[in-house]
Amino acid sequence: MAASPASGWRANIVLYAALAANVGIAVAKFVAAAITGSSSMLTEGVHSLVDSFNQILLLYGQRRAKRPPDAEHPFGYGRELYFWAFVVAILIFGLGAGVSVYEGWLHILDPEPLRDPLVNYIVLGIATAMEGTSWVIAIREFRAGKGDCGWWNAIRESKDPAGFIVLFEDSAALAGLVVAGVGVWASHAWGDPRIDGAASIVIGLILAAVATLLAREAKGLLIGERANPELIAQVRTMLEAEPRITAVNHVRTIHTAPDRVFVAISADFDDGLAMGEAETLIERIEAKLKAALPQLSSIYIRPEKREDAEVVA
Repeated sequence: MAASPASGWRANIVLYAALAANVGIAVAKFVAAAITGSSSMLTEGVHSLVDSFNQILLLYGQRRAKRPPDAEHPFGYGRELYFWAFVVAILIFGLGAGVSVYEGWLHILDPEPLRDPLVNYIVLGIATAMEGTSWVIAIREFRAGKGDCGWWNAIRESKDPAGFIVLFEDSAALAGLVVAGVGVWASHAWGDPRIDGAASIVIGLILAAVATLLAREAKGLLIGERANPELIAQVRTMLEAEPRITAVNHVRTIHTAPDRVFVAISADFDDGLAMGEAETLIERIEAKLKAALPQLSSIYIRPEKREDAEVVA
């Protein structure tokens, strides 16, 4: 059933909050950089601009991923979101980190005269408040979805990249604001504008580290990851409870979208089961699995002798 506008907004609240914050912050940072000549402020402006574009790409990817299956893509377009998540990681590394390091290096080679940093401090304060608000929203939404799982394990097991990408981006943005603030202060306190350039390079290195982590997670999703072990165990338990199934050879899964899973099952059926009875049993098992686990969008059950099957847990 299609989501209503209200439910769609709620599902994307993290992305919308981050986009609104980053657009406003980017404009403020560029104005401050033009007034003060601060390299780290210019770098932070580029960072916020890249983040804004990233949120637009993720929203676009989510919309594309919701297209229904067709003859060319029988399992749907859900994994297109994973492609755009990988593109976001590349943009953070190439544009965000690359421009930051390059701009910082230029500022070290040819430092600009120091100007009144008051504008920088004001913008940094406003940016911190806005980024902090977006970060809190991202934390709350991610905490609500992770359950009892640890933070890092929840990120590794998450099949929806939008949530953890915004969380990573906002965390990197807050770290970058701290570095930019220290860089501006140290440059004026010690009368050396090259420190501001060094701060820009540090911001670039932070972005490169975040981009590397995001690329690794997005790559795994793009290649194809199994469902959570709890879901696989539940499927196996339900199959083993069937009296006419003598053994479950394997349960193999792959996410075709954040909320859709394809499962392939090999099971050894009772030898006394007639073909028609087996077909009826398989239909009943599929209906039972879909009722208990709605995220199972496609179920394939193959009757197979245990000794003939490649048994994989």
